Amino acid sequence: MGFATHLGPWLLGTVKNTTGTTAGTIRNMGATTVTQSATTTVSDTTATTLFVIPAGAQITNFFVDITTAYAGTTGNTITIQTSGGSSLATVGSASTTPLAIGRATTTLTGAQVGTFVNVGTTDLIVQVVYACAGTASGGAATITCQYVVRGSDGVANPASV
Repeated sequence: MGFATHLGPWLLGTVKNTTGTTAGTIRNMGATTVTQSATTTVSDTTATTLFVIPAGAQITNFFVDITTAYAGTTGNTITIQTSGGSSLATVGSASTTPLAIGRATTTLTGAQVGTFVNVGTTDLIVQVVYACAGTASGGAATITCQYVVRGSDGVANPASV
């Protein structure tokens, strides 16, 4: 199996345009969800680029799968951020115990919602930074961003297809 590229959203569904008010006559097309993944380690203590999300995309989730425990002595934090340093999601905190192997829960704040809804009119560079208040050891994770590809203006469903 090979790889292929495609510009813009894949629109899926059986009804392109609304022609009535009952199921089967109302537009039901939507865009597909895609992912990008990259690895990070305990040594990523300065901003390290993970991947680039296309302009207009809608982020639906970040998954952080810890494959080697982060064994910092005073807590651990993984921050997923933009290349400008704005936080997109975090895992852990300086006051928590080390991050164990498994899927970690990301925290999202209200201030981050705007970027999740639409990454903007230019591609979004996504970076990661690992921090530990004490002595850090071990630690590796695979971070996956799940998003919906849309037009660079953020439109997922054009007025007509």
